[in-house]
Amino acid sequence: MKWQIIPTGRVWVEPGGALGLVPRSLWIEKQPVDEHNRVPMDLNCLLIQSDGKNILIDTGMGPKLSANGLQNWGLEWPEGTLEENLAKVGVKPKDMDIVINTHLHSDHCGGNTILENDEIVPTSPNAEYWVQRMEFADAMNTNSRTRNAYLPENFEPIWKAGQYRLLHGDTEVTSEVRCVITPGHSRGHQCVIAEDGSNPPVMFLADLASYALHMEKTAWVTAYDVEPLATITTKQKWQAWALEKEALLVFQHDLYTPLGKLIRNDEGKLEVERVEGINIFL
Repeated sequence: MKWQIIPTGRVWVEPGGALGLVPRSLWIEKQPVDEHNRVPMDLNCLLIQSDGKNILIDTGMGPKLSANGLQNWGLEWPEGTLEENLAKVGVKPKDMDIVINTHLHSDHCGGNTILENDEIVPTSPNAEYWVQRMEFADAMNTNSRTRNAYLPENFEPIWKAGQYRLLHGDTEVTSEVRCVITPGHSRGHQCVIAEDGSNPPVMFLADLASYALHMEKTAWVTAYDVEPLATITTKQKWQAWALEKEALLVFQHDLYTPLGKLIRNDEGKLEVERVEGINIFL
């Protein structure tokens, strides 16, 4: 099994979204703001090669945003686009066997589709796209709170092409990779674990813990979470697992700690140690 963190861009957002109700004085040193009072959210994805399959977890914002959308998100590509960075490791979108959507918010699945000859089509035409059944149902039946997070052009073309596989709970992907349901950010949110039995497991956290500090602070949740109390309960379960397994944790949105390990420090408090140079493509 091989895995690589694949950058797909960076957006800049209001701190009130990413940090919720947490006072600025408690997070400002770890997540400094820019001149417009915004914090960065990287859009890292994960490429896993296991049992002869190319598996891509999430796809970033993608290339379809309008000029207004680009400005609103502050989207930039300091390390290149998804396609460019896949090419650097010898893989193309058409080589994907499975694309796993942790959930269907636009910053996680916008790269599912591309505009080709004035038609929106799947970016990975040979892949099966995996998402939780409940997540897909919520994306197709939005409410006043969620409708701006779920953009049909990112998932309806996949459905119409017959490329979605809808999951119901924890699901084995290969002998080394599995999806685990992690509700809170959305009802059907899932994370992905890669484990070969001889190395520490790798967990792609998506928005269970957007930043490393979210994994350190159990009660810290984003304002984007639709069920914040569920996020906290879910997080407690996986904090205990990460400590026991000494797992490597991929923080999808964290510019400063894309990969880390959860430990207890000398004071007995949870802390994420940044991990350098282990199968990271940056």
